[in-house]
Amino acid sequence: MLTFQTCDVFTDRPFAGNPLAIVLEADGLSPAQMQTLAREFNLSETIFVQAPADPAHAARVRIFFPTAEIPFAGHPTIGCAIHLASAGAVGDFDRDLVLEEAAGLVPVRVWRRGEEVRAEFLAPVLPHGVTDAPDRDAALDHKRLAAALGLEAGEIGFAGHRPGLWQGGPRFLYAPVASLAALGRARPIEPFWSEQMRAAGVDSIYLYTTGEDCAFRARMFSPTAGIPEDPATGSASAILAAQLLASDALGEGETRVELRQGVEMGRPSEIGLRARVAAGRLVEVRISGGAVPVAEGRIRAPA
Repeated sequence: MLTFQTCDVFTDRPFAGNPLAIVLEADGLSPAQMQTLAREFNLSETIFVQAPADPAHAARVRIFFPTAEIPFAGHPTIGCAIHLASAGAVGDFDRDLVLEEAAGLVPVRVWRRGEEVRAEFLAPVLPHGVTDAPDRDAALDHKRLAAALGLEAGEIGFAGHRPGLWQGGPRFLYAPVASLAALGRARPIEPFWSEQMRAAGVDSIYLYTTGEDCAFRARMFSPTAGIPEDPATGSASAILAAQLLASDALGEGETRVELRQGVEMGRPSEIGLRARVAAGRLVEVRISGGAVPVAEGRIRAPA
């Protein structure tokens, strides 16, 4: 039997944020077994903790959607790092650790002040543009994108923000929308959704608009990856830095941006984005958030 814990990430209270399953001591599992367990938990992501290749690191980890393995993801990184750093901890602390992920080494700082525990990771890949989209012009077309989201063409874009295709490990189609009302009405509409995914060469759309109590409110749809909607997407939040820079929303030096996601799902999530720009280029992106344990137990290893 395997030991696991579930926690809610990008929140400071249970039953909000993004749920995560953490499977411990997973060294003996094959990729097929991990995929079976990820389907069993049926959360947006499950992370499997293994012994690190380098003893100086905290762990080697593998991350799975219900449908496939992925090289990197934000909320599993935050949740797993907090779990590892907090095990047996007493009182306030600051700890730095490194997770070995398929996308590369991910440094994470974890700290606790009183009851609050938070972590911040350095994105392992700087976000950059997608250059091999099958039909980039169609993917970024306002009218086609609006049809895929059940919106009007005039509701796509605001101020200097226009649709974009960016990657940083995973890749996303970014759709700025004109208002919170439009954000709330958006939903994947077939067959236009699948047509847009083929044109963009992605399986996810990240929508955002200006927020009332934060810099930006967001939603993320990825039904073809087994995630109808994600309450908090750390990787997409990190890659958002490139979209914001292209929209002239980031200046030279360091900018801190507060993001909210999952509100429409009843699972509000708070995500911190910290981006550093030098000579007009992104040089560092960090994502921060909290996590709280929800459940723990034992689960059978699949045959």
